[in-house]
Amino acid sequence: MDQNNYSSLRDFILLGFSDHPKLEMVLSGVVTIFYLITFVGNTAIILVSLLDSHLHTPMYFFLRNLSFLDLCFANTIIPQMLVNLWGSDKTISFVGCVIQLYVYMWLGSIECLLLAVMSYDRFIAICKPLHYLVIMNIHLCLKMIIMVWSISLACSLVLCTLTLNLPRCGNNILNHFLCELPAMLKIACVDTTAVEMSVFALGIVFVLMPLFLILISYGYIARAVLRMKSKAGQRKAINTCGSHLTVVSVFYGTVTYMYLQPGNSASKDQGKFLTLFYTIITPSLNPLIYTLRNKDMKDALKKLMKVDYKSTKINRNWKS
Repeated sequence: MDQNNYSSLRDFILLGFSDHPKLEMVLSGVVTIFYLITFVGNTAIILVSLLDSHLHTPMYFFLRNLSFLDLCFANTIIPQMLVNLWGSDKTISFVGCVIQLYVYMWLGSIECLLLAVMSYDRFIAICKPLHYLVIMNIHLCLKMIIMVWSISLACSLVLCTLTLNLPRCGNNILNHFLCELPAMLKIACVDTTAVEMSVFALGIVFVLMPLFLILISYGYIARAVLRMKSKAGQRKAINTCGSHLTVVSVFYGTVTYMYLQPGNSASKDQGKFLTLFYTIITPSLNPLIYTLRNKDMKDALKKLMKVDYKSTKINRNWKS
């Protein structure tokens, strides 16, 4: 690490929304509610898709990964954020900040690639239904997931290491509520153009290229759906793809605006609220979108609730 950074191996100060004390009180309640929704909703999706044998398909394998990813996101960001919002202590340890920086970048990159993989899964399911289980076998699914997590880890290691090696000249005040790469770049005391260009280049690879592949997949899917003669088949295809497309729209809309714009074009508060939406609200929306729009998931939830109710009733009768 650069010698100029030795003086910075201390706690960072996360300003967050400290200049809006009343807003902090409101946000603490909102964040807590969305954290609970995220935890309960994504845990339910993982358990239901594991316990119901009808959901042991590639689509739900990838959905379990997305839910696990959202849980990791929430647990990486929200506890520290609540500590920041609830109390006067706005500090985070150097090690904690570094871990958060690497993990946040890693998980964000994973989600970009994972949504593209999920769109490929829908493309095969609708455009090549007879060969779906042959093509999307468990070995291919595992290989795709391992590649997604590995490539994203490499991206995180490169970008975050470059950022941390920039001299900060003792600056340790981050005008944000988490240790995020753009916030870290702003406290560097040297020209960061080279690192910013690297972020932009990898942003194209990890954001625009997967988005381009998703749009191509859905172009073929739309054509296949319009050619279907069965109205029931069309409705099922629209329901399963509609959930994924909604998640893609929310996620990529926010990320594209955040990371693929000039560094100083957005106000500091606007950037914070966009990050808040991306890290807090989006993970809580995913389970709601997939359960409300997905008939198979709703049926599986109802079935498990009935089984749980019956078993509880039998236990009560047996005890009495």
